[in-house]
Amino acid sequence: MSKLARTLVAGQCILLALAKDSLPVTVSDTTPLGASAHVDPSFAGFGIEPSNLFSFMGQDEPNQMTLNLLDNLVKLTGRPPHFRIGGNTADTMIYREDQDKWDWKKNPNPKGQGNFPTDEFIIGPHYFDAANRLPKGTPVTWGLSLAYMEDDYIEQITTTAKQVIDRCTNLNLVSFEIGNEPDLYGQNGFRTGAWDAKVYTEQWLDRAKAVYKQVLKPKNISSDFFETSCTASTIGTTFEIKDMSTLGITADAPDSSSSFIKSWNQHDYYYYIGVSTYALTMDHFMQLSTTEDQFEAWEEQIDQAHATGYPYALREMGVVGPIGMEGITNTFGAALWSLNFLLYATTLNITSVQFHMTDNSNASAWQPVERYGRQPFVRPLYYSYAAFDQIIGPSCNAQVYQVQPKEFPGSYKGYVKVYSVYQGGQLASVVAINSKPANVSASDKPSLDIKVSLPKSLSGKQMHLARLTNEGADATHNTTWNGISYEKNNDGTPSQVHDDDETASVESDGTLTITVRDSEAVVANLENKVGKGLKADKTACAAFIEKSPGVGSQVGPDGTSKDGGDEDKNAGAGISARGGLVVALVSFVAGTLLLI
Repeated sequence: MSKLARTLVAGQCILLALAKDSLPVTVSDTTPLGASAHVDPSFAGFGIEPSNLFSFMGQDEPNQMTLNLLDNLVKLTGRPPHFRIGGNTADTMIYREDQDKWDWKKNPNPKGQGNFPTDEFIIGPHYFDAANRLPKGTPVTWGLSLAYMEDDYIEQITTTAKQVIDRCTNLNLVSFEIGNEPDLYGQNGFRTGAWDAKVYTEQWLDRAKAVYKQVLKPKNISSDFFETSCTASTIGTTFEIKDMSTLGITADAPDSSSSFIKSWNQHDYYYYIGVSTYALTMDHFMQLSTTEDQFEAWEEQIDQAHATGYPYALREMGVVGPIGMEGITNTFGAALWSLNFLLYATTLNITSVQFHMTDNSNASAWQPVERYGRQPFVRPLYYSYAAFDQIIGPSCNAQVYQVQPKEFPGSYKGYVKVYSVYQGGQLASVVAINSKPANVSASDKPSLDIKVSLPKSLSGKQMHLARLTNEGADATHNTTWNGISYEKNNDGTPSQVHDDDETASVESDGTLTITVRDSEAVVANLENKVGKGLKADKTACAAFIEKSPGVGSQVGPDGTSKDGGDEDKNAGAGISARGGLVVALVSFVAGTLLLI
């Protein structure tokens, strides 16, 4: 071989080594058939385990990190994230007016049944004061006890419901749920003997009728104020929505033209330690296609819910239960996974998703108090919320569509997801998530070119890129979204670590190339930086309010807060809203009873 030939071959080898894999996709400039319904700006929410409420919200002093982290999200969407205060410990709490501590109190003489007694914790007025610190107008679903069966069970549930409404006037209470994961009551010891969806329906209706008659109706609140089902899993049970809807749970309430139902409500964990039947690895976790595989049974439940005419909320979601998994849920990989899950969930027309949090979980978006020798800190998963919220924005008319590539480069199959996001029916963003694992230790991380075919009418348009990134999938700190760190200041406030305006242009043939490193997500936003120029669509926002009116304070269609009553001056609401297939089990870990 001649010297020239050898040189040419060597050059070709170098070019091949440097060449990136590419993924062709086609994206419409207007909302395609099959896109999601309008996405509520409060869609990406959180759940707080009731026994951990004071950890997240503070005791006699507010937890400022929590308030700062929530304020960040309010500024991105104009509305607070939807919160669920519920879980297994909601079924183990009773209320006493004379319990005056900024904490729950262990009942010295519990009488309730169950592996953990249904009257194990005693709460008082300050419990509701602590919850009332959430940002003004926060939509809240509040869990009431179904498990408690002592002689005063009606008095307990109605008193608790009244305390929520009367004391949490800073919040927008949109629904009550009665009971947590009734499909597990037999395992938990909350019920013995015959226990199925029929018996559950009878006992649920008994309590719903009492709360409506004694608490809601006197305040002119409609009967359809409850979320039902609240199951961990319906697989192999009588708790499927299509079956429950035939048992009378959706019948009209007495003296009302509506039923008791506002929404169906179910729970899920991608993986559950001690229940899932395989060993979870980072590689398996980051194959985003496995998320849809695991969620298949839940997709069936969503279809069943929509067939009844009532919406479907995923009020308790988790990556790994019961309290996460070191090296999985506390890594940057979990941020990519969670961003994908939130976008995917919108395309199923789930109304809202609450990622569940406990103060000792590696899967919580932040650690609110000192644990395991570490001061409070922000986990990478939180950044998925910041990214999602800035993509969706405050408009109330965002829609999401999952783009389906015809083929993947062999090594990327299962690891890449692409979504197009529309505002007011027009293309706003293209989101590319490349979850193929590339760890911090890898010195040369590969990239993938997403070749987006757009209509030629967009040729010459500039796309502004924002990256959800870190040094690798296994990184546990120093994540950034759109150049912002929420860790650097150690208090949850944002810090702009770089303000680069990275752009890419649509070529004359309509092609846009987005380069996404392995273990990274990129958002390409049309003509503006992501989130810029988006405003609340008053008509669209009013439609969300009309579909789910609440009690207390509310963020109006224009993004301004409206009071529902005087705030408790002792509640210390630190900020206000500003426009801008696994079965879960009870777990007792590190001295804390967890809902899972």
